Amino acid sequence: MSDSTWVSVSTPYLTPRPQGKSDAWAAEAAARGGKGSQRIVHAGEVPAPDDVAALFGLPAGETVVVRRRVIELDDCPTELTDTYYPLAIAGGTPLAQMGKIRGGAVTLLAELGYSGARVREDVTARMPSPAECEALRMPPDQPVLRLSRVTFDKGGRPIQVDRMLMPAHRQQLRYEMRIG
Repeated sequence: MSDSTWVSVSTPYLTPRPQGKSDAWAAEAAARGGKGSQRIVHAGEVPAPDDVAALFGLPAGETVVVRRRVIELDDCPTELTDTYYPLAIAGGTPLAQMGKIRGGAVTLLAELGYSGARVREDVTARMPSPAECEALRMPPDQPVLRLSRVTFDKGGRPIQVDRMLMPAHRQQLRYEMRIG
């Protein structure tokens, strides 16, 4: 499978999975003939980076929960993802632990009573750092895409912030919207 033709759609990653189903990435990769996996490199409480604190409406440095993952396709890193949650939502839950979450984090959030109703995504491009090149196994002369996603509940409260970094030459992002 050639990852240079991969088209990424956000919707499956925003919807809780049926009970007993794998996470959205593993299912999407399998449907396209590949093996999607992820390595959790850190999970737990951290001081919120300034931009994440601002998105949550928290004071800079406030404690949040983060899950840092390397997303892989056929054992090749395709994305670095940091997902942040307010401590009041994720503290003391599997979101703050290193283990894999059956059905994915969105499914667990729904089980905890937190469902997304609206999402805002911002995409920017930049050159990668040496550490990012190494982690993504990519040359330093290729740009990366940074997708920042904020998921809001029905009341407009942010419940999750994702910061994803992916090699631009391996991705195409697709957005489909219904109007009216």
